[in-house]
Order: sequence, then C-alpha cells, then structure tokens
Amino acid sequence: MQVQKVDHHELFEQIYNQAPIGIALVAPTGEWRKVNPAFCCMLGFTYEELTKLTYQDITHPDDSPQDVIYNCELFEGKSKEYQYEKRYIHKNGNILWISLHVSLVRREFTDEPLYFICHIVDITDRKMSEQKLLHSEEMFKLITDHAQEIIYIADQEGVCRFCSPSVQRLLGYSPEEVIGQNNDAYFHPQDVERISQMDLTKGNLLNIRVRHKEGHYMWFETTYKVFGDAEHGQQILSIGRDVSERKKHKDISAEAERIALIGSWEWDMVKDQIALSDQIFEIFELERTRKSYCANDVFKVMNAADIASLQEQMEWVKQGKPLDFEYKHSSSDGSEKYLHLRGLITLDEYQQPVQLNGTLQDITERKRIEFKLQESVERYTSLKKYNHDAIISFNMDGNIMNANPVAVKLTGCPVAEMIDTSISRFIGASNLGLILRSNNELAEKEINAVRHTDGTETEVLATLAPIIINNSNVGYYLIAKDITEQKKLLVAKETAERMNKAKSEFLAMMSHEIRTPMNGVIGMTDLLLDTPGLSGEQKEYIEIIQKSGDSLLAIINDILDFSKIESGKTDLVDDPFDLAEIVTETVQIVKPLAREKKLDVRMCVDDAIPTPVYGDAYRLKQVLTNIIGNAVKFTSEGGVEIDVGIKEKCGNTVQLYFKVKDSGIGIPVERKQQLFEPFYQLENFMTRKPQGTGLGLAISKKLVELMQGDIWIEESDEPGTIFVFTARFKLTNGEEGNRLDQQQKKNRTSALRILIAEDNEVNQLVLSRIIEKKGHVVDHVVDGVEAVEAVKHIAYDIVFMDVHMPRLDGFEATKMIKELKSSEDCPYIIAVTANAVRGDMENCLKAGMDAYVSKPIKIESIMQALETYYIKNNL
Repeated sequence: MQVQKVDHHELFEQIYNQAPIGIALVAPTGEWRKVNPAFCCMLGFTYEELTKLTYQDITHPDDSPQDVIYNCELFEGKSKEYQYEKRYIHKNGNILWISLHVSLVRREFTDEPLYFICHIVDITDRKMSEQKLLHSEEMFKLITDHAQEIIYIADQEGVCRFCSPSVQRLLGYSPEEVIGQNNDAYFHPQDVERISQMDLTKGNLLNIRVRHKEGHYMWFETTYKVFGDAEHGQQILSIGRDVSERKKHKDISAEAERIALIGSWEWDMVKDQIALSDQIFEIFELERTRKSYCANDVFKVMNAADIASLQEQMEWVKQGKPLDFEYKHSSSDGSEKYLHLRGLITLDEYQQPVQLNGTLQDITERKRIEFKLQESVERYTSLKKYNHDAIISFNMDGNIMNANPVAVKLTGCPVAEMIDTSISRFIGASNLGLILRSNNELAEKEINAVRHTDGTETEVLATLAPIIINNSNVGYYLIAKDITEQKKLLVAKETAERMNKAKSEFLAMMSHEIRTPMNGVIGMTDLLLDTPGLSGEQKEYIEIIQKSGDSLLAIINDILDFSKIESGKTDLVDDPFDLAEIVTETVQIVKPLAREKKLDVRMCVDDAIPTPVYGDAYRLKQVLTNIIGNAVKFTSEGGVEIDVGIKEKCGNTVQLYFKVKDSGIGIPVERKQQLFEPFYQLENFMTRKPQGTGLGLAISKKLVELMQGDIWIEESDEPGTIFVFTARFKLTNGEEGNRLDQQQKKNRTSALRILIAEDNEVNQLVLSRIIEKKGHVVDHVVDGVEAVEAVKHIAYDIVFMDVHMPRLDGFEATKMIKELKSSEDCPYIIAVTANAVRGDMENCLKAGMDAYVSKPIKIESIMQALETYYIKNNL
C-alpha cells in the first residue's frame, strides 16, 4: 500500500494551532518567540503578554536550577532533548504542574543554537489524582517518571497521518512505520470494536490498549479532539500517555479500598452507565452479575428524602462543583450503614457534563462516634446557651472555666476575659470560701447578688451544682436567676396598658385637628406654583414649603392611619391587580437608595401565583414599602432578597407569603417583639438617628391582620433580619374578573422576540418580567460575546443592550452586530445604562444603538421604547 504524501507544513501548522498541549519556541536567552493558543490558555496570558516574558518569569523558583542544568547540557551538546516535569506560575498566581519536552534547534552549517522547541502538557489534575490514589510520594514519582506522550493524527477512516518520534521510545515503532497505517492494526480488537460504536465528537478521554512492536499490549490514556470540517475532511488529534504502570497497581489499590472500606465508581453520564469497583459490591453486599448500572439503580437503594437531596446537589455538580454527600443506607436484613459519596465532574469542550468519577466509603463507625460526641456536646451547649439563667462553671480553685451569654450580660464581662480568673470577683471571696469548703447550702443562701464590672449589682436566686467527671468532683456550676425584672414586671405591665390607651386617644384627636390646616397649606402651595410670573427665587421658596408640607403630611397620615386602624374604621377594597407588578413597583421605589449603598436587591415571585388576584393593592404596597424600605435603610453592605409565593389555596381564596431578608446589622432578640408596637423606632437602637413616627411596623401589622394574615421576624443563625408576613386574596370577584384582560387588549398585541444582554441578575429579572407581562418572548445573555453569538443564530426584533458588561461591553457588541447584520435584518438595539449624565445618550446613539433608557428601569420608559419600535416599523 502506497503511503499518501502529506503536506507537512499544513500538517504541522494544524498540530501547532489545534494541539490540546502547549507548543512554544524559546530564544536561547529565554524569551518566548512563539506560543500556540493552548499554551496561552494554559497559563492565562494573552499571546502579547506571554511574548514579553521569559520562561524564567513564569517558572517556579524551586524549579529554576534544573532548567539551568538542562539548558547548559543542551547548549554543550551533551543531549539533544530532555523531558521532565516542572511547575509554572499561572497569571492568577496558581501553581501549574506541567510535563515539558524540550529540544534545541541549531543552525545547519555553523551549529549555532537558534531556539528551543517545547511541548508542554498540563499534568496538574494527574498530579492531584495520583497523590490521592497512591498515598505515597514514591508511587507518585514512579508514575510521573514513566509518563510519556504520543502525538498522533488520523483521518476519519483511522489512517495515521502523523505520529511523533516518541512512538519509538514507547512502542518500538518508528514514525515512518506507523504513518499511512490504519490504527486497527495496533489497537486491541476489543478496543477497536468499542471505539467503532462511539461518537468521537462527544467527550475527549479514552483508555485503550496498544500493541508494542514486540507483541505485547500497553495501556494508554488518550485525550483526543476532532478538528476540520466535513467538506475538507475531519481529522482526529490524539495525545496518549502510557498508563501501564498505573494498571499494575490495581491490585494494590483494591486492597487499600478494602481496608479503608472505600470503593470507586465511574459514571458515563452520556450513556448513563455506572461502573463499580469490587469494594462497592462488598459495601452493598451485591452479586457481581452486572458490569454496569444506571442512575435509577442508585436511587432504588435510597429513600425519597435522600434522593431529593442528592438530585439537588447533582445540579451543582453538573456546573463543576465537587460531589460531597452523606446518607443512610438500609440493607435487606434491616441493618443500617452510613455512606459517604464523593465525586468530581468531567466536562467536554462545550462545558457539558460527560463523566463523573468518585468514591463511596462506609463511614458507619465514624458516624456512630460522631453521634455520641455530638449528643454530649449538644446537651451541654443547649443547657448553657438557651438557659434563661446565668450559668458560670469554675474549677476547685475557684477559677472560671466557661459561661453562657446570659452570664456575660449579667456581669458585663466577655467569656474570654472571665476564663482563668476567680469567680470571687462576681460573688465575693467569702461566698467562694463557703463553696470550696463544701458548704453549698449556706453558699446558695448567701449569694443573693452578682456584681457587674461597672460596680452595680443584680439581685439573683443562686443554685450550685457539682461537676462530676470519672466519679470526681472537678468543679461547680453556678446558676443565677435574675429576679429584678420579676419585681418590676407587674408595675410595668399596668403602666404600659394605661399609656397605650392614652396615646391612641390623644393621637386620634390631634391627627384630625392638624390634618385639616395642613391640607390647606399644601393645597395653596400647589396653586401658588401654577401662578404665572413667579421669579426663580419665589418658586424655589414655594417648592421648599411644598416638600416640607409633604413630609409633615406623611407623618400625619401615618398617625391618622394608625388611629383609623385602631378604631376599626379602615376598610379594604377588592380590586383586581397583578401581584408581580405591585412587588416590582415597590422594589423600584427603594432602588435609588440601594444603588447608592451598593446593595444587591433580588426579587423572586412564584410563577404559580394567579393573575389577577383581588384585594387592596394600595394597602399591600404600603406594607411592602415599609418592610423593604426598612431592610434597605438598615443594611450597609450585602443585599436584600424578596421572596413571594403561595402558602395555601382554599376555594376562591389564596394565602400568599412575603419574605424580606436582609444582610444588615440584625435585631436583638429582646427588641423584636417591641418593633410592632406603636411609636417604637428601629433607629433608636440601630442607627441612633430617630426619624419618622415609629408607626410604620405597627400600621403594617394592623394592615396584615386586616388582610387575614400575620407578620413576624423569622429566626435565623445568619446575619441580618428576615421579616415574613402572610395575606389572603380572592381569586375571582364577579364582573371585575375581566378588567385586566380588557385593559391589556388596549395595548399592542404583536408578540416580539427580544434579547436581554444584562450581567446583573436583579436588573435582568425586573426587565424580563416587565416585557414578558406584555406577551413578548424573552431570551437572556450575560455579556457582549454571548449577545453577538445569540444574534447570529436567532432573528431578534429588539435587543436591550447593557452598556457595561464583562468580556465585551455593549458598545463593542453593538458594533459587531451592526457589521454582521444588514440594515433590514439588524435588530432594534436599545441601550440600557446606569449613567444618566449629559452626553451619555449621544455616546450610545453614536455607537450605533437605536434608543436609550436609563436605570433604574421604569415601566413607563420600557413601554415608551417598545412603542417607538412599533412606530418605526409601522406595526
């Protein structure tokens, strides 16, 4: 058979550009002369950045000496090439392990050194996996020392078009013997059959057996890539490394798995096939009648709750997160085991999951020990942490060992400062003497107060309990109950009831008396503003009066609102409204302050909520504004999350829940119940800057109760505060049911295909909801690169283009779209920007954008932009 002539220049250019390993030319002085894309990607540098550096600049300092030795030997002609492993420093500072094959090219006649040719393979993952697998540095070194790679290119029929010289060292063939031959002649027959049934365009990892020239087979781990097109012929580039030594250690690994009660598994996610090691069969006590299983086989031996948890975690795993899952397994004989499931995902070139490799370990004994320890710790911790009394533990010398939060508050001394100091500072030396002399009964009677660090004392009722360990008394617990508040409780309760009643009666009268003249002031101010001939100074003064009047009227309205609710004179209406729009409008009100404080405001409204619902939208918005406004006001960093969903459906009504979570400074436990009392201001203890009436939450509570709901603060260990309230609304209301539908029919009915290019999730959500509510189809991308790609494949009517996005900003993306599309096919591009300064609109239009809207996004501005599109397109 005649060997086909190969265009070596084109062939090597393909190898250079398409190879999944790094290829570089390095000057004798160390500068990078030329590097291929894979090498740039490997190190995170651009071509220009890398060619300005030397190889020493990116080499780990500990590996520089070996580079000097090898380079000297190459210059002196002691060796023609070297292959060794070293560390590079990634652009982001991470350490990258690579396998380096380097040779020196000299001038043909003068033998003068011209440049080094380097082949670089990223072996970081291999290093890590081999360290975990072999558990010894010697085994790790043995495998890496024998790791050799073969670069191999074949056409779709399997005929070799190129093979690197390393094939001689590894398999005994010269490249000339391999080129032109079909790889079926070298692969194991079983592997040939397996490969023939595979779709090589999916995945990039293959384990095969290759026949050595002497007749025996060697195992190779091969990464491959299909390149080229169908018209000119596709080819397969493969890089194989000898893993025969790794196979020899299979028995050792199996024994290690048996001792550690740990088994390995591999899930081919494309074919849904799971291969199990022998030890997993032992753990599950299974017969080895099947070679592979599928995902459903795993679920069959798990309970419903564990299945749900595992499936939820798998969604994160498919995005590249490691699998780490513990669960309880029940055997057929009724015994229980605790199992620990670990795994790492493999993604293809399209970032799609193709394989999951991991381990399963029997951790039953460890869990039993943990449960016993946890039970002991929780009993001890709960006793102290959640006890309403102060608890201080001290040893037989009287030195404090620990204390609970109530004791810290009672003494004014942090636990860290208490430890190893004498408890006599709080109860007196004479009382400590009684305890250490075992006069516990007398000591309990004598300890009637605990001293604070500021010198004050708190009346207490004391109890002493010995600490017994291994039948020995090693110390005592002092349990001190503060009885001060018990004495004051009855008097305070009666006083508060009288004061609250007097307050309500007084406010009901005064708010009515003040409201009438205030309305006159505000009304006359509005009339004055419409009077012609006002000077600029007069208009400014009148506007100041108007703003001051509005602020004062808002305070009066709060007081009057509260008085009306208290007196039972507030009635709710039953009008149809779109709940998602109400929540969105409320969020837009607080957006300016949130943006000023650089807070992330997120909103999630359950799509299952019917539209419309019937109720008092104004009163609901009043409650939402108060709670969301407080969340933004008292949060300095982080963000606010609003979650709305269905709690219960019953007949013609639906009960919804509204949850507002912030990452602010939080609210002390003792203050939470007071927040819903009239005239109690959050600012009093959170900012020390009193504002408003202190009626906001009290009114909100009353309105929520009128809407047949409840409001509370949800307990959480996380920082910040979680306000939750419920409200009940009707689903139908007679003839009112068609009001929204009739109103919507007045709007344009042409459904548009719209692309939103926006990297902020909250802004993306708000804009999407506004557009989708009008019946349009919406797609999302998060940067300019994705926006250009989306427009290439889909004919969009409108693109809402955020100006500032990662990778490619809105200006550049617009320019590329305009170049790609003709004027007839180009979508209508609307700039979306937070910069509302002079000249910003001109910059957007100059960049080729067709319209402009500024943030915060308002419904009116979006509708106006869509209306402009309709008009320009005669729709």
